[in-house]
Amino acid sequence: RGTGYWLCSTTEFAIMHLVRLLTPLALLASSATAFSPSPILRPPPSAAAHARRRGDRGATTTTTSLSMATTLYGSQGSRSPLVNWAANELNLDIAMGDLSKNPHPFGQIPCLVDDDDDDVVVFESGAILLYLQAKADGKSAVGDGRSAATASWIAWANASLDPICFLETPEGKVYDTGLKSPNKRIAKLDSILSESTYLVPGGFGLADVAVASYLLYVIQFFPEVDLHGKWPNVVRYMRDCAGREGYGEAFGKNVQGFCLGRLKEMEEGGGKDKKLFGMF
Repeated sequence: RGTGYWLCSTTEFAIMHLVRLLTPLALLASSATAFSPSPILRPPPSAAAHARRRGDRGATTTTTSLSMATTLYGSQGSRSPLVNWAANELNLDIAMGDLSKNPHPFGQIPCLVDDDDDDVVVFESGAILLYLQAKADGKSAVGDGRSAATASWIAWANASLDPICFLETPEGKVYDTGLKSPNKRIAKLDSILSESTYLVPGGFGLADVAVASYLLYVIQFFPEVDLHGKWPNVVRYMRDCAGREGYGEAFGKNVQGFCLGRLKEMEEGGGKDKKLFGMF
């Protein structure tokens, strides 16, 4: 306790990891109709379809005979082929897109755009697979831009943001936070939030619950960290999320008050040498 940081041995930190593990399951449960898997009983894709979808390195655009509405941005040297594989098994036609036009908010691959559903953008491979399964099954609940974006941000929070926020030993114990140092992904997140109050158009949603939860956990377990100098828009975003009634009801008024107070100190440029929050 005197070190200024924690090994993940507290009940609260265990709860945090439980939330991390259950978040994708909760998403699936809440959208059971949309994401419900079904046996793949479709006819196998033709050899021509395989050729259209294979996404060879160096081929930036692949056309299909049926539709060019679903576009995958990726390459052979990434996780993109698993999306191509899924499309093959589901007998879905996709086109490989020009990487210079990749709409992924962090410029990463894979990223999927579905013009059939009002230019839906889906990123993170897990979210893309869920989207393709729903599309193949003819489900519509996931087929809107907000739902797809929400699934993408939840996947990003678990896969990319968590390991930035919490640095672990080989044994899996958290010993520090990566938010003490500059980070390109958090800088990009700050840029996104400079143009938007929340992550997905339409207002606060589960994407913000997933992302803001990790960020707010950081200042609870590492209260000495000062984020405002590097990422002022992230701090504003954290304050907006922590100030919501639902956050206070879920985490308790003491936690909410601490987070809001600590974020206010950051914005005012002081309070870098803070003691660990009393309840921990």
